[in-house]
Amino acid sequence: MAPLGVMIKGLGAVLLLLAALALPANAATFTMKRGLNLDIWTTWPGEDKWADRDAILPYPEWRKFLTEADLEALKASGFDFLRMPVDPAPFLSAKTVALRDDLYASVLESARMVNRAGLKVVVDLHLIPAGGNRSVGMGEVMADPALFDAYVEVVRKMAATLAGEDPSKIAFEPMNEPVVDCDADNTHSWPDKLQRLYAAARASATKLTLVLSGGCYASAEALSKVDPAAIADDNVIWTFHSYDPFLLTHQGATWAGDFIPYVTGLPYPLTAVPRSELDATLDIIRARIKAEAPWARRNGLLTYLDEQVALVDSDEKLLEILDAPFSKVEAWAKANGIKPENITLGEFGMIRQEYGNPHVMPARYRAAYARDMIARAEAHGFSWSLWGYGGAFGVVEAFEGKKAEPDVLEMARKLAK
Repeated sequence: MAPLGVMIKGLGAVLLLLAALALPANAATFTMKRGLNLDIWTTWPGEDKWADRDAILPYPEWRKFLTEADLEALKASGFDFLRMPVDPAPFLSAKTVALRDDLYASVLESARMVNRAGLKVVVDLHLIPAGGNRSVGMGEVMADPALFDAYVEVVRKMAATLAGEDPSKIAFEPMNEPVVDCDADNTHSWPDKLQRLYAAARASATKLTLVLSGGCYASAEALSKVDPAAIADDNVIWTFHSYDPFLLTHQGATWAGDFIPYVTGLPYPLTAVPRSELDATLDIIRARIKAEAPWARRNGLLTYLDEQVALVDSDEKLLEILDAPFSKVEAWAKANGIKPENITLGEFGMIRQEYGNPHVMPARYRAAYARDMIARAEAHGFSWSLWGYGGAFGVVEAFEGKKAEPDVLEMARKLAK
């Protein structure tokens, strides 16, 4: 018998053809307008505990903390759908073999729980980096052909698990923010990977709307390079993510490179405070870089700070940065005959507080940023889903069960009226 990877590749074209024949030529059966991303984890156990039923189930982990009443409150806040991140790493781990069927069943029950609360749901397979307490992440899946084959099989099984549900209430996103084709060497491995993921999902779920993206973190630029004609299917919603300007949305994030952890205290927009106050904050950031950054990186980081500030130090410049991804996606959609309602801004948001960092982003700035991004999405006719329910970017909860400030939710409620 041929290896699984060879068989999957050989079947790819056939599955694509069958999928196209199985579907009527019409718009996506799943519609959405205003959404929120649920948490991917809160107190996520290490892989050494994944064989423990009590540690890993129910799945995803938010099921241990949120009730249907909590979900109903989100509907009351003006959301009509939730994007439900599901970490696929346990489905790829040998630790969970005995619990694998229970994991798939638990994801299905989680989606049904969202539906019972009166909300639609996008089930999002959401790989994160490996390291620390996990051996498999996005990098490993993208680099190892055998592991990618195994991931494709997870997509197939997850699609089959969801296939019997009402397609007007559940959609399926087979991969979040693929980290591929970001380098300047002009590699183009994503089109083949995207078709394989699509074929596996569609062969198992002929009626579900599939949510698909470009490569390189699902950026607008990467989506604009996708040829949608290669996916002969109208029952698709295309997604892109934007956290621009990163300088303001990720302040203090320790996991986001070697520059942004030094940056805290900047307002949104920068013109929200007098220039003297902004300059004082920038001086504090510069002093932090000089005191804490590696000697060889200090001058580069200081220069980069000045460059990034210069890009957004007026309202006109900021609006240009905010508008750019929407304009790029709109141009791509028009060129390819894709309706605006079949495009979603799958993630955007502004950090509230990095875990362990005392700085908390003022809620009025977070609400102002969310309002500006939502205005652009809706002006273009795109749906949107804010990141996220809790944690560093939490709009409902912060850390350790504490509530986040209500400003962003209040803004969403007003939109729904």
